[in-house]
Amino acid sequence: MNFTLIICTYMRPHPLLKLLTSVKEQTLYPNEILIVDGSVNDETKAVIEQTYFENLTYFQVTKEHRGLTKQRNFGVFKVSPEAEVVCFLDDDTVLEPHYFEEISKAYQSDDAIVGVAGIAINENRWVKKEPNKVYNNYKYYEFEGYVYPEGSRNILRNYLGLQSDLGPGRMPEFSHGRTCGFPLTGKNYEVDLLIGMSFSFKKIVFDTIKFSHYFEGYGLYEDADFSIRAQRLGKNVIATKAQLSHYHDQSGRPNKYQYGKMVTRNGWFVWRVKYPKPSLKAKLKWTAISLVLIIIRFSNIFTTNKRQEAFTESLGRILGLVSLLFDQPKTES
Repeated sequence: MNFTLIICTYMRPHPLLKLLTSVKEQTLYPNEILIVDGSVNDETKAVIEQTYFENLTYFQVTKEHRGLTKQRNFGVFKVSPEAEVVCFLDDDTVLEPHYFEEISKAYQSDDAIVGVAGIAINENRWVKKEPNKVYNNYKYYEFEGYVYPEGSRNILRNYLGLQSDLGPGRMPEFSHGRTCGFPLTGKNYEVDLLIGMSFSFKKIVFDTIKFSHYFEGYGLYEDADFSIRAQRLGKNVIATKAQLSHYHDQSGRPNKYQYGKMVTRNGWFVWRVKYPKPSLKAKLKWTAISLVLIIIRFSNIFTTNKRQEAFTESLGRILGLVSLLFDQPKTES
């Protein structure tokens, strides 16, 4: 498989170096690595120049190409014509040695697959189901002999009857699906949504669609939007053997107010890309879940030490929800 790796980065030279070091140790090495750097200083460039990485090309983009969406589209434009698959990784991830080999195997397993993503093992909370133990269905989600301990928001949704009856990675008509990922079974699972920290698509997908201009800036849920539109061309799968770690470096992230507003508005946008005309029941359910999540986030003011963050994010979510009454984003085909 001839494939290109694109890493879009912003002011994270040291996490990027850790990622590139893990790429260097891969059993299957990229035919091309494109670093698209939106940094406003030369620290990342200096780090790249200090170590040799085979097949690597570095681009430091100017203001008009800065931001995740613009940088991804810039990178795609620079991809070699020979590439069959384009892989994206967040700059704060670190790969296991067989990551790309397993991504390649996933594509080879089914010609209908157009998108493949890996799985973050350091965030995986699935455990083997104990044979003689009874698990509360409101507090645990069971799947293929494994159980996942639900967080407070999902426990509350379970009790309120607002939980999705679809598997992980699937988007129900009211949008709010399960975000628990998959246990490390070694299998591939078909999904609607791939996660941008680690996803890839066949090059032919980019002949039809690009990353949406709506998400220019920080780009929250841009990966979900692109996954849904790519799904019209074939299958998306999570390959549980394609493993990495995701460390969520905080540099380069927006303030919590803006983040909260994006959670609501961008979430609405992605929902309507998948379901342009949802039923009244689905609309009511989407709104009810959004309100539940706001209440839970607001309660963090009293239950955590990061009270200011909880308050400002809650405020952003509330204003984002209110703004949808008179200013709904226009989705793209």
